[in-house]
Amino acid sequence: MTYLANSRYQSVEYNSRELRFGIRIGNILIQDSRTIEDSVHSMASLSASMNKKKHIIVVGGSLAGLMNAIPLKRLGHKVTILERSPVPLLHDQGAGVVAGGETLEWVQRHGKSKRTKDDISVLSQWRYYLDHKGNIIHRENSHQRMTSWGVLYNIGRECFDGMQRVKQGASAEETEADGNEEGEAKYEYGRTVTAVKDLGDQVEVAFKKARQEDSGEQESTLQGDFLIVADGPSTHLRKLLLGNSTAQRTYAGYVAFRGTVPELELSEAARDVFVEKFTFFHGSNPNTQILAYTIPNAEGTLERGKRLINWVWYHNVAFDSPEYIELMTDNKGKQHRFTLPTGGVMQSAIWERQKQTAQSRLPPQFAELVAKTEKPFVQAITDLEPPKKQMEVGPLMHGKVVIVGDALAGFRPHTAASTSQAAFDALRLEQVFKGELSWDDYQEIVYGFARNVQAHGVRLGNRSQFGKHPLAD
Repeated sequence: MTYLANSRYQSVEYNSRELRFGIRIGNILIQDSRTIEDSVHSMASLSASMNKKKHIIVVGGSLAGLMNAIPLKRLGHKVTILERSPVPLLHDQGAGVVAGGETLEWVQRHGKSKRTKDDISVLSQWRYYLDHKGNIIHRENSHQRMTSWGVLYNIGRECFDGMQRVKQGASAEETEADGNEEGEAKYEYGRTVTAVKDLGDQVEVAFKKARQEDSGEQESTLQGDFLIVADGPSTHLRKLLLGNSTAQRTYAGYVAFRGTVPELELSEAARDVFVEKFTFFHGSNPNTQILAYTIPNAEGTLERGKRLINWVWYHNVAFDSPEYIELMTDNKGKQHRFTLPTGGVMQSAIWERQKQTAQSRLPPQFAELVAKTEKPFVQAITDLEPPKKQMEVGPLMHGKVVIVGDALAGFRPHTAASTSQAAFDALRLEQVFKGELSWDDYQEIVYGFARNVQAHGVRLGNRSQFGKHPLAD
């Protein structure tokens, strides 16, 4: 068997006969010299240990948590998700997602009713690059699939516990386990994990309760056989598990303004360059980048005329400068560290100023997108390096804990690979629990993916925001 996972910036491949591994970034392949003889014993013992049905605790109920939880639930394990948000369904972040090969594979394997890429994403057939006047200065025939955070979250909740933000497609009972009776699934919201303890055969998680209906003790514990840390790049569990020497989340020197506009609200000139295309502008003096593509609407609709144009605009600003503090302060005076969320909380004066900046610095089609956005949000671009190569990524605590997704490594959005990482890690963890992949091999593959894509994102972002892009105007 040969496995190959592809997206625009990376693929990971191995051949099970020789069990030689490689991480590919563009034309670069980094290979591992191990062969199957090195892994037979560990995989045999692993398979025996993983056949026992476990209680798996997942910290984090967004995409990475759901993507890792669902395959294990389908294998018959009991899975409890602990999500810190005090509401049962996470707020739609209004963000577009480039659906790479790993994400599409996960949806096809674990989405209900055997969803295909045509059911969840918009096909972008061209890459356009504009100059400041809005002329197309370069085009590439490049097919990519575009979806949204909301669509993927909805699929995840539907598959995990039958909950949905909006009704889409199949009912909760239209799924099949992988030859097993599905395990019990619980999505516990309003649960902020504070500590993890090794109990020998099990792991104990301590958490604070944050639901309005919670009464009595506000702190509690939960014991399980296995723990998945999937609560994002700001997780404090990473430091707790890996120690003070592990890298922490750091600011990259710029932020991303984001938003969406219904496609029919745009002029014909704007629709011509955005609908079913992946369109970019790279500006200089000062350096800036903005991009846009078509995604399903909030209900997951893919029908022409009812979709959204999603845009991302990178803007340089010094951390903790007056401008940064102002940007991250909402209309009620609350200061946020890395993300000012959606929902109309940006100060109106700041947004009006940014729209004026768009008129002078961006091509007219992009300036129109910005001007017609009703609920913008802004997030700081940050880096989170994966653990050093000699560090254990998984399993920690003698095989009872693993860190996945952007809790393991935070990618800059230029890679379009954060969701791909969540799906990739989930598919590899599923192989471990099936006895198809040893922990040593899991660590080599998952770590290699994280290390190479994270470094690639830094190079892309630094060239765009602080260097000279070849198509900059």
